[in-house]
Amino acid sequence: MPASRIQFLESTPVRVRVSTRAQRIALRIDESADAVELVLPKGVPLHAGMGFLEQQRAWLLSHLAEQPPRVPFSDGAEIPVLGVPHRIVHLGPRWRNGTVIEEGEIRVGGEAPHVGRRVRDALVALARRELSSRSRRLAAEIGRRVTRVTVRDTKTRWGSCAASGALAFSWRLILAPEPVLHYVVAHEVAHLVHLNHGVRFWRLVERLAPGSARHREWLHRNRARLLRYG
Repeated sequence: MPASRIQFLESTPVRVRVSTRAQRIALRIDESADAVELVLPKGVPLHAGMGFLEQQRAWLLSHLAEQPPRVPFSDGAEIPVLGVPHRIVHLGPRWRNGTVIEEGEIRVGGEAPHVGRRVRDALVALARRELSSRSRRLAAEIGRRVTRVTVRDTKTRWGSCAASGALAFSWRLILAPEPVLHYVVAHEVAHLVHLNHGVRFWRLVERLAPGSARHREWLHRNRARLLRYG
């Protein structure tokens, strides 16, 4: 069943989604959309979900208040590229060089209303190049082959690996420090050998990306911040 939308909190919409896999009512804050998702197991009536939502109102308000500020892709905004701050510089319609990321700046041309889209497209393209090249290089180091690399705007997972050798990543990893991005690539490439999270899997991850526990913790702490860009 597709999600429906209700207004429960003063300024934050709530999306209601019925899930055949859910075992109990659950709440999730969607940092990227400034919304709350209420998940109902199949057969649970909406009024039961609304009662649960009311019980959790204080918790929700507290966590919503702790969300990092949203940073739009607009002229003058500061955006991290591989963890390094870059300022967006809108050079207007006369700039004919596309979107250039260099020397601490993201230089973009075109009309002002299109700046956000152009910056996002440039970051996605850079993420695709970085993630693809690193994936194939690390896979070659362990004698495996990557069949495809896909870049998406995922909200709950930074990466995934299919048994076919296809990898998928969040483009937002290009905003994280380089060692963190590299760790996620190593994590998914290691799944080409071990489709589990056992001891041997983590040993391989650490071999491919030393300091992996530190990088994993960084992602955990900064997840909401990365989702607030754009």
